[in-house]
Amino acid sequence: MTQRVELATVLDRLAVDGLVTEYAVAVDDGDWAAYRRLFTADGRADYRSAGGIEGDAGQVAAWLTESLGLFSMRQHLIVNRRLRFGILEQDTGDTARVLADYVNPMRFAGDGDGGSTAPDFVCGGRYSFGLLRTAEGWRLREVVVQEKWRRLDGAGPRRTSPAE
Repeated sequence: MTQRVELATVLDRLAVDGLVTEYAVAVDDGDWAAYRRLFTADGRADYRSAGGIEGDAGQVAAWLTESLGLFSMRQHLIVNRRLRFGILEQDTGDTARVLADYVNPMRFAGDGDGGSTAPDFVCGGRYSFGLLRTAEGWRLREVVVQEKWRRLDGAGPRRTSPAE
């Protein structure tokens, strides 16, 4: 590889990593306009393994708005990111696939426990992100959640979680 190609690959890796981070921040902050902007026009998300829906970014953002409204605090920690670049139309590096593990602690809204910030609900699993290089930069074409575990502490209200 030439230095120019190696530099381009490093810049792409940083951009893809930044996009995954922006995804987590948008969900945690409830910034659904930002969430939708992270996707390609035909981008889709699949939260069915966590009890959610599958649909285009707008449909999923509407579902997340309602489901995550139960929680006053949420924090998606996305780690162990494995990135592979792919081929589109005979060019390398126009697509990417990221597999990444997540842990997601959340706190129910309205808990009257004297100001504790401990989570009531924690889940974890693996994300599969499909990305596409566009004129605007890297965008999500597909997000698939594979929830592997969850814990609901007895201290929290007995409500249906967004993953149930």
